[in-house]
Amino acid sequence: MSQATYSYRLFSRGDFSAFWALFTDNLVNLLILSGVCQFVFQMPAEIVFGRIVPGAAVAILAGVAVYTIMAGRAAQRHGRDVTALPYGLSTPVMFVYLFGVIGPIYWATQDPLLAWQVGIGAGFMGGIVAALGAIIGPFLKRITPRAGMLGTLCGIALVFIGSVPLAEIFENPIIGFTSLLFILWGLIGRFRLPGNVPAGLVAIGIGTVIAVFLGKSSFTTDGIGFYPPVPYLGDMIAGIQYLFANPELFLVLIPVQIYNFIETMNNVESAEAAGDEYPVAICQLTDGAGTMLGALFGSPFPTTVYIGHPAYKRLGGHAGYIIGVAVVIAAAAFLGFLSLLAGLIPIAAAAPVLVFVAVSLITNTGYAVKPAHMAAVAFAILPHISNFLIIKWGALVNALRSTGIEGLPQLGDDALTAALLTEGAHYEGHLALSQGAIITGLVWGAIVADVIDGRFRHAGYFALGAAVMSSVGIIHSFTLQMPQLDGITVGYLIVGLFMIVYPKIAPQEDLEHRIIVPDEPDFIDDDTPAFDRA
Repeated sequence: MSQATYSYRLFSRGDFSAFWALFTDNLVNLLILSGVCQFVFQMPAEIVFGRIVPGAAVAILAGVAVYTIMAGRAAQRHGRDVTALPYGLSTPVMFVYLFGVIGPIYWATQDPLLAWQVGIGAGFMGGIVAALGAIIGPFLKRITPRAGMLGTLCGIALVFIGSVPLAEIFENPIIGFTSLLFILWGLIGRFRLPGNVPAGLVAIGIGTVIAVFLGKSSFTTDGIGFYPPVPYLGDMIAGIQYLFANPELFLVLIPVQIYNFIETMNNVESAEAAGDEYPVAICQLTDGAGTMLGALFGSPFPTTVYIGHPAYKRLGGHAGYIIGVAVVIAAAAFLGFLSLLAGLIPIAAAAPVLVFVAVSLITNTGYAVKPAHMAAVAFAILPHISNFLIIKWGALVNALRSTGIEGLPQLGDDALTAALLTEGAHYEGHLALSQGAIITGLVWGAIVADVIDGRFRHAGYFALGAAVMSSVGIIHSFTLQMPQLDGITVGYLIVGLFMIVYPKIAPQEDLEHRIIVPDEPDFIDDDTPAFDRA
C-alpha cells in the first residue's frame, strides 16, 4: 500500500486490551503518589486531589496529543499500522522526587505547602534538563549498542515492574492469583476469553469483585467534586526561588533528570526493536515539555515515554489506547474519582497486568538483540538488583524504627556496614551500583556488547565516559561533586585504557580467533572474528 493512499486508524480492537495495561500502570502511580503525599507528607486533599493530580493529568493529556500525532506521521511514513508510544509519569523518578525533594523539605520544615511548592519548582527545572537531552539523545542512541539500552530497561522491568507486583500478588493470593490466571491465559498464553473480552479488563474486574466480597475493597464518594486544572505560576516561582537559595537540591535533580532522558532514549529504542521507529530528540523534548507543563499546573512529577511498548504492540494497540488512558485519567482527576478508584480497585488485582508488561519487555529484548549479546543484557540488569536491595534495606531500617525500636544505626554506619559484610551483604558495593543504576547498566551493557563484537575502542570510550561520570558523581554517588580520583573512577580508567591500547599491540592472531571452552554453553560457538558477524 502506498504512502499516498494509506490511512492510519487511531482506534483498533487491540486498543481496548492495551488500554487496560497502560491505564493500570498510570493508575498505580497516581495512587502511590497521592497516598504518600497525603499520609506521609500530610498534604491536605486540596493540594493532592485539587492540584497535583489534575496537574499530572494535564501533562499526560499534552504528551498523549503529541505522541498520537507522531504515531500518525510514522504510519504515513512507513505505510503501515504502528503503535503509539506509551506515556505517563516516570515511576523511578517519581520516587526520587517524593523522597529526595519533597520529603526532605517537609521533614525539615513541617510545611506541606512549601514542600509542594518546591516540588513543582523542581519539576519545572528538571523538565528543562530533560528537554536538553534532545541535544545529545540522537548521538547517544546512534553509538550505544541495543543490548545496553534494552538490558538496563530489563533490569527496571525485572525488579520494579515485575517482582514487586508479583510479591503483592502473593500477599493477597486469592485476589492476585485469580487476576493473574486471566493475564496468563489471555495475554501471555494468548488464548481467547468468552466474547473475546480483554484479559486485562477481566483480571481487574474479577479481582475487584473478589476484593469486595472479602472486605478488602471500599466504596466512598467523599472525594468526588470538580477540580479544574489551574496554573500555579506564583507557587512555582516561589519553589524555584527556594531551590536557588538551597542549590544542594540541584544535586538531586540533575542526575535524576539525566536518568529520565536516557530512560526515554532507551524506551524509544525498545519501540524501534519492536518495529516502530520514532525520533528520539522529539520524544525527549516532549517529555521535558510535558514535565514543565505539569509543574505549572501543580504536579511535581516528571513524565516520560513508558517502558513496555512491545507489550502494547503485541496487544494490537494503535493510538486509541493512549488516547483512552489520557481521557479517563483526566476525567478521574478533574472529577475527583481517583480517591474512589483507590479504595475500590485492590493493588493485587492490577498487579498481574504490570507483571505481564515486565515479562513482555524482557521477552521482546531476547528477540530484539542477537543471541551473543544476551551476555550484555544480563550484565546491564545487575545494577538494578543492587538498587532494589538498597531501597529495601532502607525500608527495613525505617520499618524497624517506626515500630518503636530505638538506637538503630543508619544505613552506612561503619559498624553496621562491617556487620553486614560479615553476613555476606556487601552494602558499600551495592550502594555504589545503585546510584545511577540505569546509566551504569547502560554503560556496562554497551561495554560487554562492544567487546563481544570486537569493537574494543568503542568499549574503551564507554569506560572512559563512565570514569568521567563517576568522578563528578553522576553515577556511583548520592550527589554531584568536584572531580575526584576515587577507586571506582580509577577502575573505569584501567578498563578504558586497556580496551583502547592493548588491541593495538596484541598479536593479531589473538584478536581474530576466540578461545572455545569445551562443554560451555555459548552462542559464540566458533572462533571467527566478532566484527565479521552480522
